[in-house]
Amino acid sequence: MTASPSSSAQGAREALAVRLQHLRKDAGLTGRELSVRCGWHPAKTTRIQKGDAPPSDADIRIWCAACDADDQADDLIATARAVDSMYLEWRRLHQGGMRKVQDDWYALHERTRVCRAYLSNVPPGFFQTPAFATALMEQITGFQGTPNDVSEAVAARVARSRFLYEGNRRFVVLMEESVLRFRTAGPDAMKGQLRHLLAVMPLASVSLGVIPFTVQRTVWPLEAFYLHDDVQAVVETLTAEINVTQPRELADYAKAFTDLAEMAVYGDAARTLIQASIDALG
Repeated sequence: MTASPSSSAQGAREALAVRLQHLRKDAGLTGRELSVRCGWHPAKTTRIQKGDAPPSDADIRIWCAACDADDQADDLIATARAVDSMYLEWRRLHQGGMRKVQDDWYALHERTRVCRAYLSNVPPGFFQTPAFATALMEQITGFQGTPNDVSEAVAARVARSRFLYEGNRRFVVLMEESVLRFRTAGPDAMKGQLRHLLAVMPLASVSLGVIPFTVQRTVWPLEAFYLHDDVQAVVETLTAEINVTQPRELADYAKAFTDLAEMAVYGDAARTLIQASIDALG
């Protein structure tokens, strides 16, 4: 496997910084001379060139103008925005509540034909029941200390389930058995969630595999990730949503998914694991 996506995001920031540094050098300017032309302190130039401080759109336009390279400003701004969207902290995304992020996920699934999802902690949002989603989002909001719009966010999350039934989409889902066993919500909400998994399994759009605790591992448990049509992977960590679009990294996630799928059980064997988890709740 390659370095973590957060490291790749930092690498992309550094690559942008190198492009800006090359513009300065091609213009025959020292860092101090560029700073004078830009009208800011040399320390700012240093931070931008090291990738420590992401440049704003205005910063890039001023930098390009100082290097007589205005024609490159738009491309560099587009690159900077793409880099900025690679690593998005949850607190930043949820600063106005969770509803907007759920709407963004809805839009992403709306344009996705095949979604492959691997989960090691909770079921994917499009499988979640309102009761389970409410319990989970209350926990997240409390942990992050962000505005509580859970009822609206839950409605937006549950709306994604419509794509299971329309639009000729495919949802190929792998879950660790731990997803079934973790008591993320109260007993009644957990039972309802697990029964819902049994209910969606027969859908033509759904393939659901469970990786048993007892299986011989060929891939270690990973952070949750979603592959959208082989063009984007969304990785969920404790602190951030990470968007991966680099082909080499996408290939790694696709390979990991394939290897994880070989460890999973399906059909009756998966249903047996789910039913055992329901029974264990009493």
